[in-house]
Amino acid sequence: METPGSQPTVLVVEDDAGVRTLLVATLNDAGLTVREAADVRAAEFSLASGVPDLFVIDWMLPGTSGLEYVRELRRRELTRLTPVLMLTARDEEESKIRGLESGADDYVTKPFSPRELQARVAALLRRANGTDTEGVLHCGPLRLDLHACEVHVGDAPVRLGPTEFRLLRLLLRHNGRVLSRSQILDQLWGVGRAIDERTVDVHVGRLRRALEPHGFHRRLETVRGTGYRIRPPAADEAGP
Repeated sequence: METPGSQPTVLVVEDDAGVRTLLVATLNDAGLTVREAADVRAAEFSLASGVPDLFVIDWMLPGTSGLEYVRELRRRELTRLTPVLMLTARDEEESKIRGLESGADDYVTKPFSPRELQARVAALLRRANGTDTEGVLHCGPLRLDLHACEVHVGDAPVRLGPTEFRLLRLLLRHNGRVLSRSQILDQLWGVGRAIDERTVDVHVGRLRRALEPHGFHRRLETVRGTGYRIRPPAADEAGP
């Protein structure tokens, strides 16, 4: 199997260069891929390279505040489910409540402990991605290991190319939700890239062929006029 880069990506939006450097180093030490931005404008530019798996956003940003930016991200279809960890120097209960009500999933108060930050980020990623504590996505007998970049159905390995691996990972992370072709394009190739939507169909076809010997291809469903999803197993369903 070709080994695609599969470490979760975090976008850090922090205007203080010293704090940003510490954040990047702390998250890199946790094995994460980190992109950084000094303000909302730079963060928006970074989104053209793809939506991250998690945002870390400072409350007090120049221009558009972190609080306003989180609200904006929650209004967009592409980012409304992406977890957000908010950084704040405000320790008052009312400020924390405002941050959570804006759409943030968790917060860390400055100055922060690197170990606490890593633990909170790891917990958010596990919760958002539906992974277990070892970083494995499950769907019935299928297991996708985010760290080893391996896929198995039962005990049998599934050989995938890098794009098919990322496509399967994306569909599994959305827990049975239907993703449109344009959403898949934006997530895998970046927002605004001039790529034909039929490219998605090609890679879905390759993924189906790879899963077919294991009987799992039937779970990769085409929703007419909408897009694709991985059908989650019923509660009493043991096999593919």
